Amino acid sequence: MSVHSAPCSALDDRIARLRELAHADSRLEGVLLYGSWTVGEADAHSDIEAYLYIQDDHLADFDGPAFLAQLAPLQLAYTNMYGILAVVFDDLMRGEFHLTPAGPGIDEVPTWQGMVHLPRPDDAVLLDRTGRLTRAARQLAAFQPPEPVTTAQQLTDELTNWTLMLAHVLARGEIARAHALLQGVIAPQQLQLCRLLRDSTAHWLTPSRALEQDLPEADGRRYVTTTAVARDGDVRTAARNSWRWSRDLASEAADRWAIRLPHDLHDRIGAHLNPPR
Repeated sequence: MSVHSAPCSALDDRIARLRELAHADSRLEGVLLYGSWTVGEADAHSDIEAYLYIQDDHLADFDGPAFLAQLAPLQLAYTNMYGILAVVFDDLMRGEFHLTPAGPGIDEVPTWQGMVHLPRPDDAVLLDRTGRLTRAARQLAAFQPPEPVTTAQQLTDELTNWTLMLAHVLARGEIARAHALLQGVIAPQQLQLCRLLRDSTAHWLTPSRALEQDLPEADGRRYVTTTAVARDGDVRTAARNSWRWSRDLASEAADRWAIRLPHDLHDRIGAHLNPPR
């Protein structure tokens, strides 16, 4: 029985085929799915994501692309920037596969608590020849939200540091770099802090996911004001809006959890983002 409600029969079929191939390949000790399918959020646009736990003495001779080509013809297969085997199948479904030695790899699974949630771990385990993987995956069954006080402190400090860098980059006139910093580094941390404050941390690692459904409309509007096309005036306006939102979120966090805020430094960053004309 599938763990999701959205229609994604192609993904279901591919997972069933992966289970079949894994059981037939004696080099594999275990296979663990992760991602949207395992938390019941998969749809027709979802990827297939899995850890392939290869017996340690077979890791060197395991040909990942050849194995995955048995699922469906591959249009692309390469090791991405994170060291993960990324593939694109002929139906444009994406896949990410960690080719991992079974010995240390399965032992690592319990350390993912707080980062990975497998509400139905037995469904996520497609192959387990020894029982080790199932026992490890079951330790991820309970959702563990981030600890609020230390997390809020970390995020407010990060936003302070990175926004100061943003101000320096803008002062240098590097608009494209400022744009990338604003959207790629600062915005995700703002959304995490916002999620923490709204008690909506289910999509913690990808905080923009389902933003429209997870967060109040007012927060969505504030987020939009921090976005911009990569033009000088637009990026500077978005940067000022971003810092105002960061400060508002930080103040809200300080009121709730009594975290420390460097108010003088915050004021100086605001002045740096609003130079005199």
